[in-house]
Amino acid sequence: MNELTTDLKSLHEATLNNLKSSKANNTLRAYKSDFKDFAAFCANHGLSSLPSEPKIVSLYLTHLSKNSKISTLRRRLVSISMVHKLKGHYLDTKHPIIIENLMGIRRVKGSIQKGKKPILINHLKAIINAINEQKTEDIKKFRDKSIILVGFGGGFRRTELISIDHEDLEFVPEGLKITIKRSKTDQFGEGMIKGLPYFTNETYCPIVNLKKWLEISKIKSGPIFRRFSKGLSLTEKRLTDQSVVLLMKEYLNLAGIENKNFAGHSLRSGFATVAAETGADERSIMAMTGHKTTQMVRRYIKEANIFKNNALNKLKI
Repeated sequence: MNELTTDLKSLHEATLNNLKSSKANNTLRAYKSDFKDFAAFCANHGLSSLPSEPKIVSLYLTHLSKNSKISTLRRRLVSISMVHKLKGHYLDTKHPIIIENLMGIRRVKGSIQKGKKPILINHLKAIINAINEQKTEDIKKFRDKSIILVGFGGGFRRTELISIDHEDLEFVPEGLKITIKRSKTDQFGEGMIKGLPYFTNETYCPIVNLKKWLEISKIKSGPIFRRFSKGLSLTEKRLTDQSVVLLMKEYLNLAGIENKNFAGHSLRSGFATVAAETGADERSIMAMTGHKTTQMVRRYIKEANIFKNNALNKLKI
């Protein structure tokens, strides 16, 4: 009997670990953060947050709609539903009071999303020039340039970028192969390989700058993008994804570019937009960015071509 109890306890612990591992840590944190806001709303109005019911969730979505986008409402709904599932409760998110309410909110607000600005070629060059002009040591310059150029050149998500290890790099005559072990849309770790060719202009070439960074830093294994301690001493600690955003915004500001409407996603969207402008098809773009659906990529292509096939081009004024 004791052996059976021990086995069941082990199975229970293993099952809990499997449930936790089914979602990325960032995803679980997002669920908790979203649900915390829902729980606060319920507490303020004397309502039950766990377990909850469709009517309460619908009231929360209406409350949220005053200052939030439709995409935010949908994400919060998913988070509330997932927390219920993880805690063993059922919540009918397909209930008419939720679905119809969302449809009504969408009609009133509209569903168009204004994304953050992409980093385009002129921005990229301005950032690199701003870094080169700084009165600081080369070790910091080449780290920061490598982050920006590799992030842009590979259409990386921030989390993918800071997760690159030296073991993931393979320099070949054509350029650089980077193995991505896991990403947002690859939760089971199947991995993918991105190929970065050499740029004509070495000043803005991600491979040339990355090689120089690895040479100066003497990094031979582990994370390639690391933090500095005081006095620009390189540590073994991996940079955070937020560091990428802060670096990018800092150098945009130093380059004299308003940085308010740029975000961490700007490097990835910048790659996709610039690639679309040069005529790359959606399949080629998706092969680099790792997008699983064509919806967002087609949006980049549409925005990139907004002036190319413009009907007003036919007018001779």
